[in-house]
Amino acid sequence: MGKLPLEGIRVIAIGVVWAGPFATQLLADWGAEVIRVESLHHFTFLTRGFPMIRPTKELVRARPTWVTAYPDWDPGEKPWNSYPIFQAHGRNKLSCTMDLRKPKGLDLFKNLVAESDIVIQNNPTDTMKKLGITYETLREVKPDIILVAMPGYGSTGPYRNYRTLGSNLDEAAGHTWLRRYPDMDPSSASVILFSDASGGAHGAFAALAALRYKKRTGKGQFVDLSQVETIMPYLAEPIMDYTMNKRVQDTLGNRHPYMAPHGCYRCKGEDRWVVIAVNSQEEWRALCEVMNRPDLEADDRFADVLSRQRHQDELDAVVEEWTSEHENVEVMHRLQEKGVAAGAVLDDRDAYNDPHLKARGFFQEVTHPDVGTHPYPGLMWKASKTPNAIRTPPVCLGEHNEYVYKEILGVSDEEYAQLEQEGHIGTEPAPDAF
Repeated sequence: MGKLPLEGIRVIAIGVVWAGPFATQLLADWGAEVIRVESLHHFTFLTRGFPMIRPTKELVRARPTWVTAYPDWDPGEKPWNSYPIFQAHGRNKLSCTMDLRKPKGLDLFKNLVAESDIVIQNNPTDTMKKLGITYETLREVKPDIILVAMPGYGSTGPYRNYRTLGSNLDEAAGHTWLRRYPDMDPSSASVILFSDASGGAHGAFAALAALRYKKRTGKGQFVDLSQVETIMPYLAEPIMDYTMNKRVQDTLGNRHPYMAPHGCYRCKGEDRWVVIAVNSQEEWRALCEVMNRPDLEADDRFADVLSRQRHQDELDAVVEEWTSEHENVEVMHRLQEKGVAAGAVLDDRDAYNDPHLKARGFFQEVTHPDVGTHPYPGLMWKASKTPNAIRTPPVCLGEHNEYVYKEILGVSDEEYAQLEQEGHIGTEPAPDAF
């Protein structure tokens, strides 16, 4: 593997849950030395697990969801290292432990900042101020530091100190209102945590933009990123409709403003579905051909897109009558061969066994000391001149304490032992963390 584009860049990560850790994952994937600064005394919610619950095999089996998806249903002796969400974004990183609530811990953190290029955090604004970690305080020790702050609502405004999760921000952006079904209220919409994905991706991009600015000018800067604001561009049509027409759009469910048919249709088998989107008269004729229903082209109800939109209930019934007799993957392939956009609805099992993802080598086998060997989702893009892969497994708590303290900070063996006794350094959360 050759030199990666971000090698030589050191990033300090105080990321929680998913958004901040996802941003630093993207940077770590491409060579940045990302050091997670973690606490033994504060078990960060939904980052390495639940602070109020010590998972057991019985609990994990009783709640089989993505937040308790420990390997082989066993959280193990160190569940903070095998927590499924952390396993998704902890790769290619380093971890050290410091108690930032103590003056010595804060001093050590600032010394680490002095040896770094970027700090990324997605905590509430007042939390960082209480710790004494602001752009002004960091500039005192590193004048050209880049600080990317990405709390839910940003660092200014009346909501700047509000506690949020991705589900809260999805609602605040209006996304949940649009995702519900026409005959149901917003409580029918599932949790998708879109702000974590969009916030993380935008956070990584903002860090790179600031890094390029620093390369040109020698100056660092403060990046104020609001996760909820990163969702808005993805909802451009309804937002601009209200901006220009003062019209609040209602939900369309699985339908589309101008495509018809457009929906999710039941297929052969238990809970199997396919999504079909017809974008032109040519595609409509192709769909009729594949369904072996040439009579539909002469049906006045379906003669053109406006007619099909007026009779979508009847149209959906006709399409589903055909799809329900076929496997969803078969429907996808037959329609794609004729140039019609169609995709089988895959569950997790299907995705892991999808021949296309296998052919592209997306999933990569990773061995973790507390989890074992499993296929992991790989890097999200390929670079033709920069071969890359998952280089190290999701990092264990405090795994790189000696490297950070002794090699970067120059702490002596005696000082290191003292810091261990004082509760800064370790590889297991302290009892008061739970």
